[in-house]
Amino acid sequence: MCEIFCFNSDKPKQINECLECFYNHSENHPHGWGLANMQPDEFVIRKEPIKATCSQHLKEILSNPLVSKNVFAHIRLATMGEIISPNCHPFIELDDNNRSWMLIHNGTIFDYPPLDKYREIETGNTDSERILLYIIDNVNKFEEAKGAPSTIKERFNLLAELIEEMAEGNKLNLMIYDGDLTYIHSNMRDSLYYLNNDEGFLVASTPITDDENWKPAEMNKLFGIIDGNIIFESEEHNNEFTLTKEHEEFIQKHINSLNLGD
Repeated sequence: MCEIFCFNSDKPKQINECLECFYNHSENHPHGWGLANMQPDEFVIRKEPIKATCSQHLKEILSNPLVSKNVFAHIRLATMGEIISPNCHPFIELDDNNRSWMLIHNGTIFDYPPLDKYREIETGNTDSERILLYIIDNVNKFEEAKGAPSTIKERFNLLAELIEEMAEGNKLNLMIYDGDLTYIHSNMRDSLYYLNNDEGFLVASTPITDDENWKPAEMNKLFGIIDGNIIFESEEHNNEFTLTKEHEEFIQKHINSLNLGD
C-alpha cells in the first residue's frame, strides 16, 4: 500500500537524513511522494505523482537543510484513485474557522458509506481525501452547534469517535495535523512503529533508522502529540484490521487497472 512518516519535536531540528532513508523505500511505492513542513505561519506542501527516488524536485528540496518541529511524509502505492498529483498525500483543507488540517493515510477504505457523498466535491478521487473532508465536515458541525471554536481536547475526542467508527472493516493508519495537535492512529498489526528519543518523536510504517529502540505503535487507539510528547490517548477500540485474500484481490485489481509502470 503506502508508507507514512511523521516527525514531531519541541524545537526545530534538521531531519534530512531521516527523510532520505524514508524516501529510499519508494521502489515498492512508485506512484507518488509528498512532504509537509508545518511552519508556524504556513503549511508548506510539496508532492508529485512520480517515484520519490526519480524526483528532481525532491532531490533539490533535500539538498538544503530542512529544519522544522513538525514534518510529515508519504510515498504512495495507488490502491485507490489515479496516479495524478491531486491524489498524492498529504491532503490539506480549511475548516469553517479557517483552521488548516493536513492528513496522510496508509490503508484502504473498503466500506464506509458516510464518505461516499464527498466524491462529488473532492479534488482527486481517493478514499484518503474523503476521510479528511468527512472529518472537517464533522468538526464544522460540532463548532456550529457549540457556537464557538473547539478546544484541542474537544477536537481530539471528536476525532477519536469518528476514527473508531471508520476503522471497522477498513485499514486506517492515519497521521493528521490541525495546527496544534498531531493525531496518530493505527489498526493493523506490524504496520506502524515509533521512536521517541532526544531528537523528537518519530513515527513510520517501518523503522527507518538502525536504532534498536523502535517499537510497534499501540493499535486501536488515537494518540495526540504536541512538542514530542503524548498529550492525549483514547480508549482502545475493537476494530483491528486484518488483511484477507478478498482485500488483496480488491487492491490488486485496482493496481492492474492502472496499467502503468513506474
